[in-house]
Amino acid sequence: MSEINVTPFVDVMLVLLVIFMVTAPMMQSGIDVDLPETKTQPMRMRDEPLILSVKKDGAIFVGRTEVPVEELAVKLEAIFEGRDTKELFLRADKEAAYGKVAQAMAAAREAGASKLGMVTEPEG
Repeated sequence: MSEINVTPFVDVMLVLLVIFMVTAPMMQSGIDVDLPETKTQPMRMRDEPLILSVKKDGAIFVGRTEVPVEELAVKLEAIFEGRDTKELFLRADKEAAYGKVAQAMAAAREAGASKLGMVTEPEG
């Protein structure tokens, strides 16, 4: 017999495909916050966005790194220097103090953020 049996190869590829389909949604990075619900449509993104998170206890994170609010503007300015766009997404817990969220937004503007989007969950 001169033909190659590809059935085992196809079986392995299908198993890997199922594994990647199940694990891909779990690989979203960020800090766990309880997002508020709104009736807006989700935004479509081209590049990996810079995410600023504010937890319920007032802790502020840039990506997965906790940053004191006093150093936030300097940290964001340093990050924006190495990026083409100065877009930032704010993920704030719905029970976070308004003052902490406002401080985070002010620091982002001070650092030169050109666009500031707020991340929410769709109502449903």
